[in-house]
Amino acid sequence: MISYLFTRFLNMIPILLGITIISFTILHLAPGSPTDLQTSMNPEVSLESRQQLERLYGLDKPLWHQYMSWVIRLAKLDFGYSFATDHRPVFEKIMERMPITILINILSMVVIFCIAIPLGVLSAIYRNSVFDRVTTVFVFVGFAIPAFWLALLLMILFGVQLEWLPISGIKSLDYQYLSIPGKILDLAKHLFLPILVSAFGGLAGLSRYMRGSMLEVIRQDYITTARAKGLSEFKVITKHAMRNATLPVITILGLSVPGLIGASVIFESIFSIPGLGKLFYDALMSRDYPLIMGGLVISSVLTMIGNLMADIATAFADPRIRIN
Repeated sequence: MISYLFTRFLNMIPILLGITIISFTILHLAPGSPTDLQTSMNPEVSLESRQQLERLYGLDKPLWHQYMSWVIRLAKLDFGYSFATDHRPVFEKIMERMPITILINILSMVVIFCIAIPLGVLSAIYRNSVFDRVTTVFVFVGFAIPAFWLALLLMILFGVQLEWLPISGIKSLDYQYLSIPGKILDLAKHLFLPILVSAFGGLAGLSRYMRGSMLEVIRQDYITTARAKGLSEFKVITKHAMRNATLPVITILGLSVPGLIGASVIFESIFSIPGLGKLFYDALMSRDYPLIMGGLVISSVLTMIGNLMADIATAFADPRIRIN
């Protein structure tokens, strides 16, 4: 297993380089530049001033030279400095916003895993029942509803009409004066809607995958043999069927990490959450190249780590595919 993990980490390097090359090229080929956005609205800025800004940011050099300089700094874990007015280090800004985004994504995955698997198992066991039809409708609704539209509906219902939950930020104005249980409750209220929106689409899809996998497993001969031996239906389902049925679901759950990270841009912007998604969106709108590339690298690394964790979980769930 150790050699397998080491090999996987080594394989991540060329993949990450390929992602950075494609992203860096597309980003610089897109119309607009940081200097245009900073000077176009100011008629007093001269051409010489724009050229000075380009030299300051290194944008006057060939694209390949800019990329090589950026990669050399990246090898030293130096993401450079933001083009924003604060000119803060990119790594510092990302680390400042990362905890809340990771927290929301982890909680979303926990919600997806804890609800989708029982829903899929029950739908497979009671196939074509009323429960199965209801969950099928839920799946189609989950796939069809856009995340931003669902977020706005929930904000109107729970935040405006019922006034049960806050609709922006992660803390109340009096957060620092609350007790520890009060702070936890306040944080939970602020994160409830973002986590629900983030998990809704994945919850619908994963429950359907679990249903299909479970239906395939319970038709196998060893399930029939287990029932013939007199085992209870509960043991047949939990100890024999579910363990094998969850193998493809674990893989799909690992592959869903990019979707969760991408969705964070939507719900963090809507709910005004100071996370990575909101940071990268603002950076993209202002053509903050160092911050955008830093965000792409962090997102890529998190995605590859998620896939690696899915492979490890699959190896532990199925001894037949463990690598010594």
